[in-house]
Amino acid sequence: MTVLPDDGLSLAAEFPDATHEQWQRLVEGVLRKSGKEVSGEAAEDALSTKLEDGLTTRPLYTAPETAPDTGFPGFAPFVRGGRAEGSAASGWDVRQRIAGTDPVRVNDAALADLENGTTSLWLAVGDAGLPAEGLGRALEGVYLDLAPVSLDPGAQYAEAARALLALYAERRVAPEAAHASLGADPLGHEARTGEALDLARAAALAAETAAWPHVRALTVDALPYHEAGGSAAEELGLSLATGVAYLRALTESGLSTEAAFGELEFRYAATADQFLTIAKLRAARRLWARIAEACGAPAAGAQRQHAVTSPVMMTRRDPWVNMLRTTVACMAAGVGGADAVTVLPFDQELGLPDAFARRISRNTSTILLEESHLARVIDPAGGSYYVEQLTDELAHAAWEFFQTVEKAGGQAAALRSGLVAERLAATWAARSKKLATRREPVTGVSEFPHLSEKPVVREPAPAPLTGGLPRVRRDEAYEALRARSDVHLAATGARPTVFLAALGPAAAHTARATFASNLFQAGGITPVHDPVSVTPETAAAAYAASGADGMAVLCSSDALYEEQAEAVAAALRSAGATTVFLAGRPGTAAAAVDEYVFAGCDAIAVLSSVLDRMGVAS
Repeated sequence: MTVLPDDGLSLAAEFPDATHEQWQRLVEGVLRKSGKEVSGEAAEDALSTKLEDGLTTRPLYTAPETAPDTGFPGFAPFVRGGRAEGSAASGWDVRQRIAGTDPVRVNDAALADLENGTTSLWLAVGDAGLPAEGLGRALEGVYLDLAPVSLDPGAQYAEAARALLALYAERRVAPEAAHASLGADPLGHEARTGEALDLARAAALAAETAAWPHVRALTVDALPYHEAGGSAAEELGLSLATGVAYLRALTESGLSTEAAFGELEFRYAATADQFLTIAKLRAARRLWARIAEACGAPAAGAQRQHAVTSPVMMTRRDPWVNMLRTTVACMAAGVGGADAVTVLPFDQELGLPDAFARRISRNTSTILLEESHLARVIDPAGGSYYVEQLTDELAHAAWEFFQTVEKAGGQAAALRSGLVAERLAATWAARSKKLATRREPVTGVSEFPHLSEKPVVREPAPAPLTGGLPRVRRDEAYEALRARSDVHLAATGARPTVFLAALGPAAAHTARATFASNLFQAGGITPVHDPVSVTPETAAAAYAASGADGMAVLCSSDALYEEQAEAVAAALRSAGATTVFLAGRPGTAAAAVDEYVFAGCDAIAVLSSVLDRMGVAS
């Protein structure tokens, strides 16, 4: 029998530990082969990725760089989870959203969802959903002592709350058996609509429901800030400022500090950036725990979190890809420790989701929980050097913005002064540049678009609340271009067309032809090319046969551009091409072409200009 040493079996005991400097030297060698002469930390920086909020993802993380002690699940600072058991016992709460104005149809959807894996309901009530008086019919047949109900009531939060509480009384649901979120969010409503509501009224509602141990009166909804283009740190900072404003109102109304904390639920967006989403939820709990500590109630600082897959990332074109985005976002929300997760249906942006889309959205959680067993491990990302460091850096960035808002007079003052709108607009403008240049690709929209796809048509959904912060979407600029193409198609029977003049063998032109094809299709422009390739002698005939609308693009290697670009461009112009592009570096064959398309060019500007010159109406 072999006795192992006290420190266990060390598989690398005979090898010396590699140092950070040795790793950097290896990186230098790799970069040198690609033509980059950098050394030391500059070499490491060359492999780093800049994120929003001044954050940077580095290529290597080691133990000495990790964040401060994150404690244990269920204990302050709650980074690792608000409950000691996490979601290991039953998984996260699968919360399905239902938006509709007809109580009968809402009821049908609610019963189908609950019978097929949903564990709680999130109902739109008020101006953008059900009338409050229709709540009883909408929840007919729902066991309210088993199925938690979350309301999204807008300005009608008091009426919706009283309707739900009356329903509990009518069905003899004891206060301790009722689980609900009444959704009062005056500041969130103001962010959505510009309409200021009285915080004292929401505080009075909380005082009325204080005797209901599992009913939370107020929701801190960060989605309005996310949907206005805000970054992760801005979303967190504004949620903290809103939460603090509600704590002040609640304690002024007579609630104890501990009771005030118990009245709040927080709602955050979960995106397909899985690590940022995980870090955001972990950082949110840490920051709220810090506020609870400052308020003298550290034990009350376990933030209750509801994560919703991001509406900003949902696309209207090729919406089926949304299933992949929401799957990653749901996984990240669950790993990040969200108490409840809502997966928006893939056709969310097209109208009222159909039964298939609703089934897919609820089954996303079911597969991750029941087949992937994702909730079996508490805080599975904890201990990852990268995740811990990202959580720490994001928490500091969010806290800094929170302090900025507080110095401006708090959340209400920051909204009314324009501070919030200006900050979010600046963030979205910077991100829009990445989308326009396709540095942030959108599959099915700016990358690999499918022009012949059959449109997905849905019934119109209730109009969303407007008047406050804007609602942005990653696909909006490309969607406007595709809409122009659709109008042209309906009027003429064909989409705008560009001719791709591929020069030389496939090995020379395939990469740039594929790039140009993707680029122009992103604007709704059909690329047409010769089955093989063109030469100066065949270019004119090939262009004439293509039916192109005055535009041609040369696609090949730099070497072939030098040999053939001038002659091919002349032939294309003789056949009617008014503009000749070149797919490649600006300056290549400059005398032969009019414009360039290349990786990093402003695709929106290029495509909009091309459609204008083709006479496609805007």
